[in-house]
Amino acid sequence: MSDQEKVRVSVVIHGKQYTITGTESPDHMKDVAEIVDEKMREIHSINPNLNTETLAVLTAVNSIHEYTKLQEEYERLLQELHRIKE
Repeated sequence: MSDQEKVRVSVVIHGKQYTITGTESPDHMKDVAEIVDEKMREIHSINPNLNTETLAVLTAVNSIHEYTKLQEEYERLLQELHRIKE
């Protein structure tokens, strides 16, 4: 974390309240928590028998999968942009 002032935000994820601390805006942190909550609800709707720990791990795995796919696409687009500029 940087030297920026830390902000504390109360959020609800999968029915449980958490306090998140960070240097981003409260709106950003709430948006992130809302996305996590949506992902957990989505996975839970497919398999309602999952315990919270397994649900959280699967949510993390799915989120990182999506992140790495976006990162790969970003790199591909950067390469394409450099190719076009040359």
